[in-house]
Amino acid sequence: MSELAQPRQPNLPVAALIDGKAFAARVRAEVKHGAQQFAASCGRQPGLAVVLVGNDAASQVYVRTKVRQAAEAGIASFPHLLDADTSQAQLLALIASLNADDAVDGILVQLPLPAGLDESAVIEAIDPAKDVDGFHPVNVGRLSAGQPSLVPCTPLGCLLLLQDRLGGLAGRKAVVVGRSNIVGKPMGQLLLNAHCTVTTVHSRSRNLAQECRQADILVVAVGRPGMIGADHIKPGATVLDVGINRVGDGAGGSRLVGDVDFAGASRVAGALTPVPGGIGPMTVACLLRNTLTAARLRTPAA
Repeated sequence: MSELAQPRQPNLPVAALIDGKAFAARVRAEVKHGAQQFAASCGRQPGLAVVLVGNDAASQVYVRTKVRQAAEAGIASFPHLLDADTSQAQLLALIASLNADDAVDGILVQLPLPAGLDESAVIEAIDPAKDVDGFHPVNVGRLSAGQPSLVPCTPLGCLLLLQDRLGGLAGRKAVVVGRSNIVGKPMGQLLLNAHCTVTTVHSRSRNLAQECRQADILVVAVGRPGMIGADHIKPGATVLDVGINRVGDGAGGSRLVGDVDFAGASRVAGALTPVPGGIGPMTVACLLRNTLTAARLRTPAA
């Protein structure tokens, strides 16, 4: 199992840390081995096209990370860096060309897009077979129906960590805090498909702490620093903190924190993902995993 013993300090955390960074390295190693087998069978590498529109600094960092890790995993990357004033028609034309390109197995359009571009139309323009983000309505529907599909990367990473930590998930009570299309909704569906009993709670839910305390598995993805505290957590529960929030560090700088109050939660939880180093590394690893999956599904010889 992928975990680190929590450093012992007086009156501080006792929960085991779930080491997403280490587990992501294992996933990437498995993808690299699979990509080598694919290349040997098909005479080409799996291919990932990454489209970035505009100059958002955070998005640029994400794209560089994805391109670098793709290369390390034996996946050919095709970055497309477009100006912020790129029109909807130009972006859709690029996606159409990538859909038709047999060297491209996966297409990722980095979100958010600049104002004036229709994200829904862009996502729907991607060939579902190349939708490695798992956002296309066809893949959303397949996931909901329990059919094989390309699954959003962050929820997939959460599921893999849970399976590694807990083994079988059937019959466990899971609570998902958050109902976004990117994390909350697909996470709930993945857990349901894994035969958990699933409750989704959100900003308008009543008795939030009471609902959360029922969970053997608690997945938190709301984008509010420290929203979930010790009083929300069932003793011994496995807690996955998907939140990534930048807050002041009291010294004029900033630091990253999750949606879970780490110090309080780790005195109650059985296992807990840190921020950073928990779910974040799994997202890119699962993007590469999805790209290999898409390549295999599109290539009978593989």
